[in-house]
Amino acid sequence: MSNAPMADLERIDFSKISFLVVEPNRLMGQMVRDVLLMLDAQYIDRARDYQSAIQLLKVGRIDVMITEWALSHEVTGKNGMDIVHWVRNDPASPNPFMPIVMMTANSEEEYVCRARDAGVSEFVAKPYTVQGFYTRLAAAIARPRRFVRVEDYFGPDRRRRSSDTYDGPERRIPAEPN
Repeated sequence: MSNAPMADLERIDFSKISFLVVEPNRLMGQMVRDVLLMLDAQYIDRARDYQSAIQLLKVGRIDVMITEWALSHEVTGKNGMDIVHWVRNDPASPNPFMPIVMMTANSEEEYVCRARDAGVSEFVAKPYTVQGFYTRLAAAIARPRRFVRVEDYFGPDRRRRSSDTYDGPERRIPAEPN
């Protein structure tokens, strides 16, 4: 990644991070893989559907997942949001604290909020720029938000900033990593 303007933004050794890219479209999956290779990533696994993604995740060697929302070739009716739910909530998930980046053309506020409320770490709208993708990926890896467990939600704190003027009860319950 030498000479790239984004090299100075974050010092992340991508060669030590294992990625899972869940994308039903081969070309889009290849594009994400190419960007990760440009960042010096060494381990990139790919899945095109829910079942394949879950099988790869169960092995327990994935550090970061990048998933498409719509898994259009999926026969089970499951989508990227179902994978996020599995990672965050299923007892069989080897790493519920894993950074998850959702990439999708569904960039309307409703979709962004639903992804956030499911436990997605970062959201990237397609079409994306390499810089935009890198910025979100770096944020998920280098500056992860604290995880919380509140009623029916487990995942990164959905609030991006704290308010110094808030004088109500503290409702954030920190979740401790295993």
